[in-house]
Amino acid sequence: MKWTDTIRIAEDLHDKFPDVDPLTVRFTDLHKWVCELEGFDDDPNRSGEKILEAIQAAWIEEAE
Repeated sequence: MKWTDTIRIAEDLHDKFPDVDPLTVRFTDLHKWVCELEGFDDDPNRSGEKILEAIQAAWIEEAE
C-alpha cells in the first residue's frame, strides 16, 4: 500500500480505529498510524499535508 492509496488507507484506518472521529486526529498521529498499517510499504517521507488531507477526507466519508 502506498500513500496514493487513500481510499484503502481510509478503510483500514476505519477498521483499526472504529471509535475515532477522523476530524479530531492530528496529522502527526495520522502519519504515524498510516505508517504502522499492515501492508503499508511506502517511504514515510513521501507524504505531505495534501496527501494526509486526502486520507482524512476519505476516512471521514468511510465513517459516515
